[in-house]
Amino acid sequence: MNKYMQIAIDEARKGIRDEDGGPFGAVIVKDGVVIGKGHNKVLKKNDPTHHGEISAIRMAARRLRRYDLSGCELYTTGEPCHMCLCACMWANIDKIYYGCTIADNGRIGFRDDKFDTIFGGRDKLGGYMEQIDHEECLKLFDEYLELHHTIY
Repeated sequence: MNKYMQIAIDEARKGIRDEDGGPFGAVIVKDGVVIGKGHNKVLKKNDPTHHGEISAIRMAARRLRRYDLSGCELYTTGEPCHMCLCACMWANIDKIYYGCTIADNGRIGFRDDKFDTIFGGRDKLGGYMEQIDHEECLKLFDEYLELHHTIY
């Protein structure tokens, strides 16, 4: 198990237990140091853009005091939606590691696949995104399904 993905899972678990939003946690790492983390807070903040990746990007940018996150990697429990994927690219994040896939997101009630069908293009990213720790993230998603939760 990758230690940074474990932090992302723990962050997501905190969010789902507090009913902040879906099981999506993210961590940004630079030179082996966690500089940003966050989880989905769509429900808590009544903000459809408050995804885990966006929260982690905001924290990392504040800590580094710059908008350019070159040299950073992002670890996230679910394959990023197009909004988050583009935010990572705008922030110049070097690499994304994700656990569950867009199809897994759909299995727990999220509609990322709809947007993926409309916008597509992931095949053009080369090695920008890499799946790791799929089984551990699936366990998180299963835990989410067992809890009382709101689908949005």
